[in-house]
Amino acid sequence: MFEVKTESVEETQDFALRMGKKLQGPVVVAFFGGLGMGKTAFTRGLAKGLGIDADVSSPTFTLVNEYRGKVTLYHFDMYRVESWYDLYSTGFFDYYETGGILACEWSENIENALPENTIRVEISRGETDNERIIKIEGQGEYENFVC
Repeated sequence: MFEVKTESVEETQDFALRMGKKLQGPVVVAFFGGLGMGKTAFTRGLAKGLGIDADVSSPTFTLVNEYRGKVTLYHFDMYRVESWYDLYSTGFFDYYETGGILACEWSENIENALPENTIRVEISRGETDNERIIKIEGQGEYENFVC
């Protein structure tokens, strides 16, 4: 497991941008953490790292947003997923088969369905309102991306 602290939304996005430059699909980036911890900000940085120039926003009401770059990014909100049926209805498994990057907020709700090569990103508040502690477990040498 690797841990990094960021002091702002911009630092979180910058770290994720560096990580995004190295990602290759298919892979799931599974986010764990409460409301307002920076999951969407992290995804914004991943998108930039994947060469995506788009206004990345939370897929709360759409369940999944699709962004095209050097690799397609599928941004999921799993908050309302309560069963296998719900998960299948999101198209999660079909999207994974495309070879893209799946960034999944609220992965606590789908933990038993996550593939073996999943990158787990846990984000929590640090000592100040803006500080975030980001713990990453899975593929890669994340030390190279530190802000």
